[in-house]
Amino acid sequence: MKQIAIYTLTSELHNEQAVSAVTKAFLESIGIEYDMKGQDYADYGKADLNLIYVRTGGTEGIFLHLLPELLRQSNRPFYLLTSGKSNSLAASMEILSYLNQNSIKGEIIHGSADYIAKRIALLTRIEKAHRQLHGARLGIIGAPSDWLISSHADKASVKERLGIELIDIPMEMLLKAIKESGGIYEGLKGIIGTYQLKGFTLRCFDLLTSLKDTGCLALAKLNAEGYVAGCEGDVPAMLSMMVTRVLTGVSGFQANPANINPETGELLFAHCTIPLDMVERYELDTHYESGIGTGIRGYMKPGPVTVFKLSGNLSRCFIAEGDLLECQSKPDLCRTQQLIRLCDKTQATYFLTNPIGNHHIIMPGHQQELLNHFLL
Repeated sequence: MKQIAIYTLTSELHNEQAVSAVTKAFLESIGIEYDMKGQDYADYGKADLNLIYVRTGGTEGIFLHLLPELLRQSNRPFYLLTSGKSNSLAASMEILSYLNQNSIKGEIIHGSADYIAKRIALLTRIEKAHRQLHGARLGIIGAPSDWLISSHADKASVKERLGIELIDIPMEMLLKAIKESGGIYEGLKGIIGTYQLKGFTLRCFDLLTSLKDTGCLALAKLNAEGYVAGCEGDVPAMLSMMVTRVLTGVSGFQANPANINPETGELLFAHCTIPLDMVERYELDTHYESGIGTGIRGYMKPGPVTVFKLSGNLSRCFIAEGDLLECQSKPDLCRTQQLIRLCDKTQATYFLTNPIGNHHIIMPGHQQELLNHFLL
């Protein structure tokens, strides 16, 4: 099945030959690849993006009859594609009004061919990301660090809204895996396999006391391999990284602000690890706070970035676009250091007045529109 499936609604009052001609011309003008399912809704919800092409007016009753089964097949919003011909827009508006009255999400996709094509491309990306999250298992290895007093998560909300299952894993299980495999990286890979995880967050400072070593390099490698590997047991940061991963293809750089200039909108973020697939080059150093083990000083290419964070109960988020000005290497900070200037400098006050914890996720590119639509 292609990424996009198109199902149709057509009134019997309209001439099929004429409607088919309009359909052909309309879909060709959009220029997308799709599977035409017609009136067979048996596998509705299986594609990344499922479009209901309202071809004519007088189709509201047909949709209402189909609705209970469609809701059983998919919990995603209804996307109503319409050309506007044969009263199709009016019917789509009536259908969407009914959905809104019953607290069911939906949207009419209508406009120029260029707008429709761009909108479908964006929605396909978003819906594909939601499908990747559904059923994903993320591990909390060793519980959040003691100082992360606000960085927990509501497991029920996470399961309901994102489809992610959060799994508690005792630190003893990791230490046993490390002992059996001979290394932190190998031990974490074993935990991923045992618990069938797409990612995890690690109470990594416990490794300093138990093993006299750090997880920084192992996390950097695992993030580059496509897993989400977060620090300090920070669950909201891990969830933010998972959303970043499915939307952009990288896990993101988990870091905390070390310095903020609210007048210029410049922030210095720092941490001792960064996904190796995000940097142009890197150097190995010690872990900053402890002075032992391995920390990573990564150099990411300057340019557009987005700073992002979800709250643990998913009730709010922070999204700010900016530009990475330079990567620094000050000796008195965590090893990877990024100086970022926010596009809207007034957003810097958020960190001083109403932050979502201390860790935030930095991802390449300006991604506010993508994140906003994903979180709707």
